[in-house]
Amino acid sequence: MKITDIEVIHLRVPAMEADCEWGEDAVIVKVHTDKGIVGVGEADSSPLVVQACIEAPQTNFYCNGLKRLLIGENPLEIERLWNKMYWASNYVGRRGAGIHAISAIDIALWDIAGQYYGVPTHTLLGGKYRDRIRCYGTFIPADKPEDNRKIAQDLVAQGFTSIKFGGGIFGHDPDTDYEIVRNVREAVGDEIEVQIDLASQWKTCGHSMEMCRRLEKFNLNWVEEPVLADCLNSYAKLSGRIPQKVAGGESLTTRFEFAEFLEKSKVDIVQPDITRSGGITEMKKIYDLAQMHGTQLIPHGFSTGILLSASVHFLAATEHGTLMEFSQSNSPLFRNLVANQIKFENGYVTVPDTPGLGIELDQEVIEKYKV
Repeated sequence: MKITDIEVIHLRVPAMEADCEWGEDAVIVKVHTDKGIVGVGEADSSPLVVQACIEAPQTNFYCNGLKRLLIGENPLEIERLWNKMYWASNYVGRRGAGIHAISAIDIALWDIAGQYYGVPTHTLLGGKYRDRIRCYGTFIPADKPEDNRKIAQDLVAQGFTSIKFGGGIFGHDPDTDYEIVRNVREAVGDEIEVQIDLASQWKTCGHSMEMCRRLEKFNLNWVEEPVLADCLNSYAKLSGRIPQKVAGGESLTTRFEFAEFLEKSKVDIVQPDITRSGGITEMKKIYDLAQMHGTQLIPHGFSTGILLSASVHFLAATEHGTLMEFSQSNSPLFRNLVANQIKFENGYVTVPDTPGLGIELDQEVIEKYKV
């Protein structure tokens, strides 16, 4: 079997010149083969940048577009192809968008392999430890603190026992942050896990520590990315000195960056995104690193049903993959792009047993939002 084409599809809901919120654009990759098997992947990143990383011509042997590296290759040789892409895109692929592009292709290759062998991807990853995975629901909070009561209560009514919020205005004003957290906690009661995501908006270690202590009474499960993941000393100072667990790492890529983060940040929870960190191949290595450091891995996931499916298969095949993120985005790219999207029910998603990732894309959605 040989790779014959790598198709890049850019989707976007708002106009190109309009602001875009999380989940409102996407870059999808289809890897085509001469056996008619097509694998699907995605990168949660800047679509046009990822597209360029894949389709660019060669500049030199260290600077290749990924597509030209893979045409004619056997898609089942996943690890070798990952290393080939990483080495030959050295100038653009050591971190950031270059790895995001590799992630999308790698996910598609695992999808092809599962279809070829007639088994779900989690079987190829070593077998599933569980038939279902508990989820926490993530939402972007409303501007008015009191409006978040109903949002949180609606999530609990759906069956979520764990919720998280971040983005929007959250992190911009200490008093508003306090009121949003207070309203959510009062709305859901003491039995529901509540965690917050600052998207690095608290900026400094000192302010983060002050806010964590101020919010202690609300019994937050974890505080996510209070500062940039580059600020390893700030994470280390916070870890073990605040009442909440500290989480981070969604913007990091590859085992190399995560090795340093795990060693120096001392976080309680690490959150690689499978569509950014290097795909399924690299996530396996990051998981092993996390276990060696005694750190829980709970992957980031706030994009389309492709990311959701890849995360479910990966977590099902990990011994301690017991919690995952479930987006509450209303974007049609999350709700409708994958026609047979994995469903949330009574606090859990069911692990599918169809070959590969088991993804069926809705072509009408693609045609409607394709750039």
